Amino acid sequence: MSTQQTIILTIANQKGGIGKTTTSINVAAGLAKRGKKVLLLDLDPQANSTLTYLDFEQFGPSVYDFLIESATAEETILNTKIANLQIMPARISLAKIESKLVGEFDAPFRLKDRLEPIKNQFDFIIIDTPPTLGLITVNALVASTHLMIPIQSSYFALEGTDDLLETMEKIKARPNPSLQMLGVVITLHDKRTTLAKDIHDQILQVFGEKVFATVITKSVRLEESPAYKEPIYSFAPQSSGAIEYGSLCDEILERVGALAAAKGK
Repeated sequence: MSTQQTIILTIANQKGGIGKTTTSINVAAGLAKRGKKVLLLDLDPQANSTLTYLDFEQFGPSVYDFLIESATAEETILNTKIANLQIMPARISLAKIESKLVGEFDAPFRLKDRLEPIKNQFDFIIIDTPPTLGLITVNALVASTHLMIPIQSSYFALEGTDDLLETMEKIKARPNPSLQMLGVVITLHDKRTTLAKDIHDQILQVFGEKVFATVITKSVRLEESPAYKEPIYSFAPQSSGAIEYGSLCDEILERVGALAAAKGK
């Protein structure tokens, strides 16, 4: 456990199929590999992050039970086979959370409040979110210290990012003024095509220095690894995906340190 502030990093984009879960599972594992104590918190009802590490019969209470306060963190958080990495799993029941919490005065703050007693047990909490800007994603952003946006280098790459950034600004304005943009990571990049290069340049023009230098290229190995219930580092350690996500983790640690130093001035 670190004596420094716990970094709670939401990985969000309301577009689906852009490598958000792949990024969540491999950033979490990569940081754990670097000796950080990490909790991967699956807030997507599709539960793909969960299914990378567990089968449904391997756990009982899920993040849904944690949020509605029928289960404790100790009952919900499970070890993975990766040292330093634990997971709070999701089930499809999480899709009911919005109707369950709607009208509750603390609805946007439920995750933040529930994490407060346990967050200091971890150096990083990585939150995988659903491809929507509903109450689940709002809960993640209210609870978080940082936001990272994966963007695919494809034709409609920037579609919807304005809405996400607007949501972030609204949350910074009132419920979570300390939320910081950690950066934008370009995913599923096909370096063979001119279009991908053009979109890459367009993303750089829009986000500037917020874009991570590391680009995650399209990779069969990255697509295969969750099916074998492994992060890319153990499934294909010499692959481009393992090298790129390792590089991204190093950049994340550098940026977190730089932002903390700038904040402390």
